[in-house]
Amino acid sequence: MSASPSFRDGLLAAVPTLRAFAVSLAKNADRADDLVQETLVKAWDKQDSFQPGTNLKAWLFTILRNEFYSQMRKRRREVEDSDGSITARLSIHPAQEGNSDLNDFRRALALLPEDQREAIILIGASGFSYEEAAEICGCAVGTIKCRVSRARSRLQEILSISGEGDFGPDAITAQVTNSAAVA
Repeated sequence: MSASPSFRDGLLAAVPTLRAFAVSLAKNADRADDLVQETLVKAWDKQDSFQPGTNLKAWLFTILRNEFYSQMRKRRREVEDSDGSITARLSIHPAQEGNSDLNDFRRALALLPEDQREAIILIGASGFSYEEAAEICGCAVGTIKCRVSRARSRLQEILSISGEGDFGPDAITAQVTNSAAVA
C-alpha cells in the first residue's frame, strides 16, 4: 500500500511524541516501543480511514491509547508462569493411551485366580488395609499379603512390565509433555 508523502511524513514526525506518551502509559521503554510500533502498523494499514485535513497526531494518539488498553485487558487474563509450574499441572497425557492401558489391565486382572484378584482389588483399588482385607476374606493377614504379592507379580508378567518406565505415558509422550511444561 502506498501512502501519500504527507501521511508518511506525519507518521514519522509523530514518533517522538507517540513514544513519550507510550512510555507514560506503559512505564516501560521496551513495551512503549512495541506499543508505538503497533500503533504505526495499524495506522499504516488503516490509512484509508484517516480523514485528510484532520489532526493526524490526535488520530495516532487515539490508536495508541486504544492499543494500550486492549493489551492491558489481555494481560489481565494472562498468568505469569516463568518456571513452568502452572503449565506442568495443566498438561495431560493423551486419553487413548490410558484407555488402552486400562483395557489391557482389565484383561490381565481377569486372568488372575479369584482369590488373588479379590485380594489385589481390596488392597490396590478399594484402599483397604491388609488387616481389613484379611477380615473381609476370612483369612490371615499373611495370606492376604501373599495373594497380593502373587497377583502383582502375575500382573507384571502378563502386562510385560519390568520397571516404572513400562507404565504411564510412553517415553515420547513423557518427553513432549515435560518439554511443554518447561518451555
